[in-house]
Amino acid sequence: MKANVHPDYHPIRVICACGHVFATRSTHQGDVHVEICSQCHPFFTGKQKLVDTAGRVERFQRKYAKVAQKN
Repeated sequence: MKANVHPDYHPIRVICACGHVFATRSTHQGDVHVEICSQCHPFFTGKQKLVDTAGRVERFQRKYAKVAQKN
């Protein structure tokens, strides 16, 4: 590799919302926080998991619960 051309890679920790932590290298400095990793992603685990960001699922259920009660 040529000198002074490529970025510096630093060891970092990736922290998932499920609690899984693993180490990798990146040009980013500091820890990286992710919502889904390979330990909790439905494609890899075979389990369906509902990921709720900012209460969207509850808001959807409240909205359509009113419609279901009227019928």
